[in-house]
Amino acid sequence: MSKLVFLSSLLLCSLFSQAAVDWQEVEKKAAGQTVYFNAWGGSQEINNYLRWAGKRLQSEYGVTLKHVKVTDISEAVSRLAVEKTAQKNSAGSIDMVWINGENFKSMKQHQLLSEAFTTRLPNWKFVDQSLPVSSDFAEPTLGLEAPWGVGQLVFIYDTKRLSTPPDSFNAMLNYAKANPQRLSYPKPPSFHGTSFLKAALLELSADSNLLYSPVNENNFQEISAPLWDYLDEFHKSAWRQGKLFPASSSETLQLLDDGQLDLAVTFNPNEVLSAQENGTLSESTKAYALKAGALSNIHFLAIPWNAAAKEGALVAINFLLSPEAQSHKGDLQVWGDPAVLYPHYIRGSAKDTTLFKSLPEPHPSWQTALETEWQKRYGH
Repeated sequence: MSKLVFLSSLLLCSLFSQAAVDWQEVEKKAAGQTVYFNAWGGSQEINNYLRWAGKRLQSEYGVTLKHVKVTDISEAVSRLAVEKTAQKNSAGSIDMVWINGENFKSMKQHQLLSEAFTTRLPNWKFVDQSLPVSSDFAEPTLGLEAPWGVGQLVFIYDTKRLSTPPDSFNAMLNYAKANPQRLSYPKPPSFHGTSFLKAALLELSADSNLLYSPVNENNFQEISAPLWDYLDEFHKSAWRQGKLFPASSSETLQLLDDGQLDLAVTFNPNEVLSAQENGTLSESTKAYALKAGALSNIHFLAIPWNAAAKEGALVAINFLLSPEAQSHKGDLQVWGDPAVLYPHYIRGSAKDTTLFKSLPEPHPSWQTALETEWQKRYGH
């Protein structure tokens, strides 16, 4: 071995050794900390999974995970913005958030995020780098958030009631007209409702490429007009004539199971299988994507700049990226959320996940613009 190669090897070993020592220090500081994790609380499966993760974190690392349930993560972002204005730069009320898209862009823009941390995580080596983990709705992540799972907008139907579901938004409109009050979508600004709007506009737009650039107020009305024309027609035949909307994805599942709706909406292609396992949906239900593809994204975990338990949050995120936690999360009897790790690290039924053809998310500015316009027109 040459002297240069020998010195290089020594340096590499030293760096790895230092990283291990640094992480041991993180785990030591994390012990005894309570991590307040702000995350959506609208799914019993997700809530149960986080309780499991909390028990593992407590027994393994002495970290207490408190799931602060929110209906929309923008609530947490607003609270952090208030703390930033008040210059509360330590001992913040939030230690960890489940975010993506517009909320990540907003936190990044207003400097509400902790320093880059992903490559510090020992379990980062398991993350599948072929997934779009370095970009969030076209916004570079720069290591400021860690990928947690894969989401796709898909629809669920009951094969006993519907043999051939509509395979496009135009087909949905025709179906609604022929079968009044049998279709709907969650009310924006719920995540699933806004996702429905974005997917519809991507299909209906004369030039969908325009949706991947920031919203321009000068042509927003022109570009989005096909969506509003579509919804004006769709609502006439929709469930409750478009005067009322399901509050969430979970409510569309319930309405499907009750026989009031013919299609439910979810952002998890495995949710139908999980729901069948726990008895929420019948065995005859099936998930599918529209022929154009499924609106798809990665969802992430991040740490606010003023987190009181930064070490605890790092340990929690590292655990949630472990093969054990990702396999359990992807278990069809647990949550069924697709993993972000290389497939060979995944065990159990999580290995059976099948993703649909992907449609990338529009630029995050479209989320707020579409929600605001929808509220003006249909918010009642």
